[in-house]
Amino acid sequence: MPKRTPLYDAHVAAGAKMVDFAGWDMPIHYGSQLEEHHKVRRDAGMFDVSHMRAVDITGSDAQAWLRRLVANDVAKLNLPGKALYSCMLNAEGGVIDDLIIYFFSPNRYRIVVNAGTADKDLAWMRKQTDGFAVTIVDRPELAMIALQGPNARAKFWAAFPEAKPASDPLIVFQAAQWNDWLIARTGYTGEDGFELTLPAADAPATWNRLLAAGIAPIGLGARDTLRLEAGMNLYGSDMDETTLPTESGLTWTLDLKDAGRDFIGKAALAAHPPQRQLVGLLLEDRGVLRSHQHVFTKQGDGDITSGSFSPTLQRSIALARVPPGVNIGDEVAVEIRGKRLKARVVKANFARHGKALI
Repeated sequence: MPKRTPLYDAHVAAGAKMVDFAGWDMPIHYGSQLEEHHKVRRDAGMFDVSHMRAVDITGSDAQAWLRRLVANDVAKLNLPGKALYSCMLNAEGGVIDDLIIYFFSPNRYRIVVNAGTADKDLAWMRKQTDGFAVTIVDRPELAMIALQGPNARAKFWAAFPEAKPASDPLIVFQAAQWNDWLIARTGYTGEDGFELTLPAADAPATWNRLLAAGIAPIGLGARDTLRLEAGMNLYGSDMDETTLPTESGLTWTLDLKDAGRDFIGKAALAAHPPQRQLVGLLLEDRGVLRSHQHVFTKQGDGDITSGSFSPTLQRSIALARVPPGVNIGDEVAVEIRGKRLKARVVKANFARHGKALI
């Protein structure tokens, strides 16, 4: 039976269509996925992301352990609350998960992992602790609410004016402790906003207070089209344990500056130069791009990893894994229902901050 977040009853009361997502009962939409998408791009919306997992890392070796565990380098973090996006790799260089890591001190961090990989991630992390003075604490008693959109921060402060002194100074990808909440200026839509981590018991009242401030509830359907427009990867679609980050548009998350730092998967990345690359596609013909559709290029064949209709562009867009040598501006073909339709290779950053970029 699927698990339920602390906000399940609120979703049902709002008329949400509930679906099984990574073993959780989650809202796919509250009536119109299209309207919810536009609400986030143009105003403010909120998502229940309590199915994701917060994991606290403490100990005298916390920094050294994380420098070994993940491909990006947490040593570059020195501002309290500053966050880092990174992949956690297996020995073959495949992506076990993509994570956000928050720094509080060299002895204390918080990691947020994906819902569908949480148990696997925790087992892997604990397996890597030999020889390190580090403690890993799973925090399933916490809930998470993401507020996104050009008016999200202002409407949050209207609902919680007492939180403004702690959250107003935050720069992008930084968090602050406020009472027993963590308020982070992060998100998964390409818009500004906050992600709130709070005790599960506080979640329903917080949700209702945000609703009263004019922040609309948004389902997972719009969350997916928003993140695709922003060119953000989805674990299990655009990356997984069989793909290298260098083949998933994530080379920027690899920190190789310190030659003496040996993170898990580093040797495999050095031994296996990327044979594919992740690019953006814009469909020129009529149709809808979907995952697993075949892509034909002059350099060889590829496949779409994520695809959908873009409400902001009013066009069909996709992320696709294709051979090296395919460049922005190239024309390719995508097989849709037995026909080869024209598509153009574009930068995988279709829309952000309320406007189209293509």
